[in-house]
Amino acid sequence: MIIRLLLVFFIIILSVSSAFPAEPEKLLLRFATFGDSRHDPSAEGITAQDRIWLQNTKVLSRMTREIEAHKPQLLFFNGDMINGYTADRTVLDRQYAYWRGMVAHLFERGIYVVPVPGNHETQVRSKDASGKTLKLATTANEDAWRANMGDLIIDRIRWKEIVGSSVESWSEMNYPPIGGRDNIQSNQQQLSFSFDLRGMHFVVINTDAAGNDGRAPVAWLEGDLKAAAARGVKQVFVFGHRPAYTYMFTPKAEIVGLDLFPENRKAFWGLIERYRATYFCGHEHIYNLMQPEVSSGGKSWQVLVGSGGSPFDAKKGETGNPADRVYAWGEVAIYSSGRVILDVYGFDEFFAATKLLKNLEIAPATSSPSQ
Repeated sequence: MIIRLLLVFFIIILSVSSAFPAEPEKLLLRFATFGDSRHDPSAEGITAQDRIWLQNTKVLSRMTREIEAHKPQLLFFNGDMINGYTADRTVLDRQYAYWRGMVAHLFERGIYVVPVPGNHETQVRSKDASGKTLKLATTANEDAWRANMGDLIIDRIRWKEIVGSSVESWSEMNYPPIGGRDNIQSNQQQLSFSFDLRGMHFVVINTDAAGNDGRAPVAWLEGDLKAAAARGVKQVFVFGHRPAYTYMFTPKAEIVGLDLFPENRKAFWGLIERYRATYFCGHEHIYNLMQPEVSSGGKSWQVLVGSGGSPFDAKKGETGNPADRVYAWGEVAIYSSGRVILDVYGFDEFFAATKLLKNLEIAPATSSPSQ
């Protein structure tokens, strides 16, 4: 009799569960990201137009159109939107203005563009007395960045109108201070910053600060991520220009990332792993995904999407990987269950049809969809 009653009870429970299925997981946010659209005046086949503005207009316009069609709420542009490398403010302002015009329509289509500084924005290229080429960030170029990009970092009113919800935990005064363990030597306001959105934390870092080229502000980042964790954020996304780990697409590839300074890179990636963050970057004109420390138990991803129009780093026939010569961008979807999905799209140098290059679960679900 007891067994029969238990069977009836379980049948009733199953019937109720079937009648009221779990809610599907909700999409909390979608953002896109890529970088490095600036052109090179010596590039083969550069048009007369692009030689003036030093922007790969054809690639950037196609990418932004296709991103717009996918309707993300944000686009993080990971640096080198201008060729820069000059102290001439007139040239810098002209190049910034052209790029701003190229992305202006996104704001009117519901996509807020968040700019990330790159070395071409902050550095000046020159030669020393011996003729050696120097590339060093300057305070004047950091000032030019603020003058041309500062209105986007962050316009609270415009943000809410476009994104649909307010930016949170944002302060104009939250940036790496001068001095300290990061050896910061210039004002980093609007060059490194962070904010929360819908329970997620977003950090932008300047990897080429004046007097501290090629390094991440790890002491500031540690304090920022610790504070975000105390607020209970569920996901962390960090954006910078230089990769933490150079993608060695050939054995002879030059090391150009934070690994130029191994101790800085080690400290930086330790934070990325500790806070289960994902790092998005550019600088190398190529696409690559890696879990740099997976062999030692690391789980965090580096997403390199630096092929936004700048001349490819991989020369024709140099590698056996066709993806090394595609114009690529990433799109990230974050769900209420905790799942984070990355889709990477791209098209080749002949402008063939865009393909889905990779579909990847960056983070698994941590709760049932209804929670």
